[in-house]
Amino acid sequence: MTERMRRAVEEHGLAGAGRGPDHITDPVDPVPVVNIANALTVFRILLVPVFVAALFIGGGHDTAWRIAAAVIFGIAAITDRYDGRLARERGLVTDFGKMADPIADKALIGSALVGLSILGDLSWWVTAVILIRELGITALRFWVLRHGVIPASRGGKLKTLLQAVAIGLYLLPLAGAWQVAAAIIMGAAVLVTVVTGGEYVWQALVLRRRAAPGRSRRTGGSPAASPRH
Repeated sequence: MTERMRRAVEEHGLAGAGRGPDHITDPVDPVPVVNIANALTVFRILLVPVFVAALFIGGGHDTAWRIAAAVIFGIAAITDRYDGRLARERGLVTDFGKMADPIADKALIGSALVGLSILGDLSWWVTAVILIRELGITALRFWVLRHGVIPASRGGKLKTLLQAVAIGLYLLPLAGAWQVAAAIIMGAAVLVTVVTGGEYVWQALVLRRRAAPGRSRRTGGSPAASPRH
C-alpha cells in the first residue's frame, strides 16, 4: 500500500481510499532540499574557487587561462539565471535555496570584481561601490524581514545582467574598442547599482513605516509616537 493510499484509508476509511487527490485538504509533502534548483546553486558556489584559480594562473594575464576564467564565470552566471526560475516553476523553493542563492551570487560577483582589481584591470572604487551596495542591501533585507520581503525589481535584474556582461568583457583578453565597451557597460552597471540601491532603501523605509502603527497598537502606544525613518 502506498503512503497516499495509507493516509486515505486512515482519514476517510476504505470507502474513500480510491478517491482522487484533494489539493486543498490533502497534506502537502515537504519540498526535498536535494533538487535541481539547489544543485545548480551549490554548483555555482563550487565554481567560485575554480574561477578564482583560473583567473590568477600565469600571473593573471595568461591569455588561455583568462579565456578559461571567462568561460567558467559565464557558466556560473547562467546557473544564476535558471536556478531561481526552476525553483519557482517546479515548486522547489526551500529555506536552503533562499539562503544559498544570494550567497552564491555575492561570492561569484565579489570574487570577480576583487580579482580584477587586484590584477589592475578594474579600479578599486568600482569594486568598492558595488560590494558596499550588495552587502548593504543584503543587510537591509534582513533588517526588514519581519515586516515584509523586498522583491527583486526589474532594475535589480538589469543591474545583475550589466554586471555580468561587463565582468565577462573584462575577463576576456580583449583590446581596443572591446575595452571601451567593457568600461561603458561597467559604468552603466555602477549607475544602475547605485540607483536600485536607493530604491531598495526607500522600499525598506516604507515597510518599516507601515509596520510602525501596528507595532504601536500592540504595545499600547499611539502611531504618532512611533519612530520616524
